[in-house]
Amino acid sequence: MISKDTLFAVSLFPYLGFLWFLTRSGQTPRLALIGFYCTLVFVAVTIPAGIYAKLVYHDTLANVDLLHGGAEFFLTLANILIVLGFRQALQSVEK
Repeated sequence: MISKDTLFAVSLFPYLGFLWFLTRSGQTPRLALIGFYCTLVFVAVTIPAGIYAKLVYHDTLANVDLLHGGAEFFLTLANILIVLGFRQALQSVEK
C-alpha cells in the first residue's frame, strides 16, 4: 500500500505539468496564474512546518494552530489570487 507521504510527493509532478501547460497556453489570466504558482509556495511552507511541528511539538501540523494557520494562509492567498484573476478576465470579456 502507498503511504500518504509518498502519494503527496508523487502528486507534485502532475501539478507541475498542469502549471507548465497553463503557462504555455498563454490564455490563463496573469493573476490567476500567479495564484496557481502560489499553491507551490503553500506546499513549500507546509512541508517544513509539518516537520517542525513533529520535531518540536511532537504532534502533527494540524494540531499546532499557529503553524497550521500560518501555512494555510498561503493556500488562502493562492485561492484569492486565482478567483480575482478569473474575475478580472470575466469582467474584461463583458466590456
